[in-house]
This record gives sequence, C-alpha cells and structure tokens, in this order.
Amino acid sequence: MKTVLITGCSSGFGLETARLFLERGWNVVATMRAPRTDILPASERLKVLPLDVTDAASIAACIEAAGPIDVLVNNAGVGLLNALEGIPMEAVRLAFETNALGTIAMAKAVLPQFRERKSGVIVNVTSTVTAKPLHLLSVYTATKAAVNAFSECLALEVEPFGVRVRVVLPGRAPETAFGDNHRKHMAFGTPDAYGEIVKGVFAEWARQPADEVTHVADVAEGVWRAATDPACPMRLPAGADAVAAMAAAERMLA
Repeated sequence: MKTVLITGCSSGFGLETARLFLERGWNVVATMRAPRTDILPASERLKVLPLDVTDAASIAACIEAAGPIDVLVNNAGVGLLNALEGIPMEAVRLAFETNALGTIAMAKAVLPQFRERKSGVIVNVTSTVTAKPLHLLSVYTATKAAVNAFSECLALEVEPFGVRVRVVLPGRAPETAFGDNHRKHMAFGTPDAYGEIVKGVFAEWARQPADEVTHVADVAEGVWRAATDPACPMRLPAGADAVAAMAAAERMLA
C-alpha cells in the first residue's frame, strides 16, 4: 500500500486531496502547521503531523515521523494580493519562504529515500497566475513561477533515478479560503493610486461565471493523476478556468 505526504492539509486543496487519497486506499500523511484530527475521516491509514515548511527542524521531524513515503505533494502556500508598493518586504520574504523555498526544502528532504529506492513522485501545486500577467499578483506570481521552473529542472535531474516531478496548476478557487488569505495582505494598505485597479480586479472576479472557476475536487483529481499516471504532462491545469488559461498561453507562444 502506497503512502502520500501532503503539505497544507488544514483546508482547501490539501484537505480535499488528503480525503481523495484516503478514499482510494492510500496511506496518507496529512500535515498542517496546527494539526487537527477532526477534519478528516478517522482511519488507521491516516497520520496527521505538524509541519511548518519554513522551519528546517519542523521538516526534519515530520519526515522522520512520516516514515517511508511514495509521493510528496507540496501544497502549502500563502496568498499575497496587493500592489507591490503596498507590500512590506517581510511579507514578500514570507511568501517566498513558504511558497518557493518551502517547496524546495521539502523536495530536498524526500529525495534521498526516493533516489535510493529508484522510485517516487513529487507533485508541486502552483497556479495558472503564472500563465499570464495579472494585476496585484506580482509577488505571488513570482513565487509560483519559481516553483514551475524549479520543478522542470528538478525533473531532469532526478529522472535517471526513477523519480518523477510534476506540477498541478489550479485556477481561481472561490470556494476555498485562499482568496481571504490574499485579502489579509491588503490590510497593509493599498496605495491610493491603485484604488481603481483594485476595484477592477474584484469586479472581474465577481463577473466570473460559476462554471468557469476551479473547484477543490478538480485539484485533488489533478494531483491524483500527477501522482499515479506516468504519462501525465509536466504541467497539468486543474479547473475549467485553469484549462482555458493554459490553452490561451500556449496559443500565444505558438
């Protein structure tokens, strides 16, 4: 029976992905900064462990407690929606520490066991904001674009050892708390000069049809495919809007 370790399982994509792998018979190591055992079905195949991906000691303790795993899903992340002038540098650093460096640190932590066994999969959850420039997302997009580039290079590096690396790219997911996390960073204050841009962004979100967004189930299924299907493409969009965004980006490059 295979084992998956998923970061950021307290809500949203991570929580739904943990549920899906449990339902399909896997052992699941669900990690959270503040562990909760009441949000997932009780199961002998489930471990809930504390993990802060920005803390080296926390990563080491989690990997030791998890034991051997077959798949790592890097899902933990923080949102950051604001004009660059309104973002303190400590918030920029936190976004990179969590979204990019945390992903890299987790991959580095599991690679020795994958390489020695000559098998293993790393699935990194990024975003289709990397497919085209968007207002107020310069820093967030930079963190996710870094993970995309890292993943593609790492995939080449570890392929000789039987290890796969894939990227799942969700679109906008209003049913998750991620949008609220983005908005928290606007509490820093958006410079007055950007007020009309902010209004336009939220108005565009409000106009987006309900069937043209990403649902948590879309992402969980995308992660499942990335983890279990060797033929899965390097970058896999997850969600109706994600598929459309990636197709548009590919047309622009054609």
